[in-house]
Amino acid sequence: MLASSPYPMRYLVDKSFVLLVGLLVLAGCGPSTSNSDNASTNGDPAAKLYRGEYPIRAIATVGMVADIVRTVGGSYIEVTQIMGAGVDPHLYKATRDDVQMMMDSDVVFYSGLMLEGKMTDVLVKIARGKPVVAVTESIDETYLLEPEDFAGHPDPHVWMDVLAWSKCVDAVAKALADFDPSHAAAYDANAAAYTKLLGELHAYGKQSIGSIARDRRVLITSHDAFNYFGRAYEMDVQGVQGLSTESEAGLQRINELVGMISERGIRSVFVETSVPRKNIEALVEGVRERGKEVSIGGELYSDAMGPDGEYEGTYVGMIDHNLTLVTRALGGDAPEHGFQGKLSHAAGPTR
Repeated sequence: MLASSPYPMRYLVDKSFVLLVGLLVLAGCGPSTSNSDNASTNGDPAAKLYRGEYPIRAIATVGMVADIVRTVGGSYIEVTQIMGAGVDPHLYKATRDDVQMMMDSDVVFYSGLMLEGKMTDVLVKIARGKPVVAVTESIDETYLLEPEDFAGHPDPHVWMDVLAWSKCVDAVAKALADFDPSHAAAYDANAAAYTKLLGELHAYGKQSIGSIARDRRVLITSHDAFNYFGRAYEMDVQGVQGLSTESEAGLQRINELVGMISERGIRSVFVETSVPRKNIEALVEGVRERGKEVSIGGELYSDAMGPDGEYEGTYVGMIDHNLTLVTRALGGDAPEHGFQGKLSHAAGPTR
């Protein structure tokens, strides 16, 4: 169930957009001028299933969620993803078209934990007429991280720990089975196969990151999206910005990291595909001014996956890329094309 949030005001939707959503929802409650058999916009969204009308129309906010829904739903579901490659979900505001798509869908899936903070009021309103599922609700709260500067507010980047994210697979399977009981066995079977694959990916991560010398396991990125990654794979993770990319990177924080890099001889820092490079480039320049050298080890996927149609455009491919790139850039041992040999481009330095 969606509830009001204690999060900072910067995560709330602006009043003009709330008014827009309200008008759209009210419009959806009136007489329809479209096909009266459209169960998603007229009455119970599940009614179409009783007429044997497939696929189920699902909306997912971010790629990591969409990938679970596609995999678990199989041929019985059609998934539309709102935010594509390179889009920062912390800053994304739903458009009028986004709202209409959610209203016309059968079920909506989102990550939760305020990742899609600016969409909260929209999701609340949509939930009045159809299932709206936060996939992270299935994760035990005691497992969630709460950074000091966000006391009481969990870090939403749970997908960076593969085992933790695999719990969300069960949440999607349950939601689809509840919505479409006649195919519950298929959803459960798909979920089990996907969970097994994620277990293998997690084991690859432990092995590859574990090959990096202990004193070199320092991951410096644009913002604090990798805390779960650090805990799962035993790395010291440092971000220039905080959890949300709305936070500004202060000169003091940049100087702290420049000092750390210089003193510890860290060989690589990393940019992110959905966050501007300027702060990482400032680190590189700051280290150079101290007479030291640090390279940009490559781009990591943090809040968004890779391009559609590429292996990195799947959750497994996204994390495989991150694990392989970090391992190779920091001197560890991992195959250049990843744990399945499917990476589109060689990750890290050529050996």
